[in-house]
Amino acid sequence: MKVEENLRLTKLYDAYGALLSIGQQEIMKSYLYDDLTVSEIAENLSVSRQAVKDSITKAEKKLDSFEQKLSIVEKLDNLEGENEKLRKELERLKKKKI
Repeated sequence: MKVEENLRLTKLYDAYGALLSIGQQEIMKSYLYDDLTVSEIAENLSVSRQAVKDSITKAEKKLDSFEQKLSIVEKLDNLEGENEKLRKELERLKKKKI
């Protein structure tokens, strides 16, 4: 998994992970936060690798669907950008005042 894709999926999971099934949450936590491979997750859960892959794929589709409908991650990213602009402006004003 590419770093950018992992970051995107992690943000989506942070925003919407509680909406996934308990099993999908467990698999996604292992995959995203514990950085376990599909094989390692399958072994830990005593399921097939294909079952883990299917669960990750379904969870990702659900997370994407939630984001498409609610746009929470997009809104948070926009707020972070605005917050950064405000911080820079505040620093500029502090330096100007001194």
